[in-house]
Amino acid sequence: MSKITTLIFDMYGVILEESKGNFIPYTYNHFDESEYERITRQFRVEKLFGKAGNGELSSGEFLSLLGFADTEIHMRDYIENHLTLDAGFIPFAEQFAEQYEFVLLSNDVSEWSAYITKFHGLDKYFSHKIVSGDVKCRKPDRKIYELTLERIGKKPEECLFIDNTAQNLLVAQELGIVPIMFDRDKEEYAGTKVNTFEELAKVIKDK
Repeated sequence: MSKITTLIFDMYGVILEESKGNFIPYTYNHFDESEYERITRQFRVEKLFGKAGNGELSSGEFLSLLGFADTEIHMRDYIENHLTLDAGFIPFAEQFAEQYEFVLLSNDVSEWSAYITKFHGLDKYFSHKIVSGDVKCRKPDRKIYELTLERIGKKPEECLFIDNTAQNLLVAQELGIVPIMFDRDKEEYAGTKVNTFEELAKVIKDK
């Protein structure tokens, strides 16, 4: 069995406490009720959020289509004031980043992911950041895992993947990546689960 050399992290629901983000309620809170039907259509029918997360729209284009006038201010406000860095991540990273290669694998709008990692001072920990908005495919699509392995130059069995979604973990496992669920949402999952970065540290030490 190959030795684990690489830890691959999901962002939302692992590094950030909010598993799905808060952007949809954030949007409704910034517009009058008379705009709700339009906003609902843009999210559910036009699927603007998905298009932005797949790299079909930039952050500025996405927010502008939703009706935000100053798109940069709202991107920063949302990230800085409505998303929460798990307090355990940086101590964990300080403990393990020299022993393991850290990789980010996130479904996100390109500009948002870049701003999140910069704002929280996380860039120094990651050798690679694979973001759906940059590569134009997203978990649980098998292609994004294959692309990740290709970019980092590692065998699947050398990688441990921490995510909060069962389907994302199952696809990774099919490729031979070692999966661990960060059990933020209490999803049904038969494999290894952790609830905190302290618990994750204990699991990793046993690998």
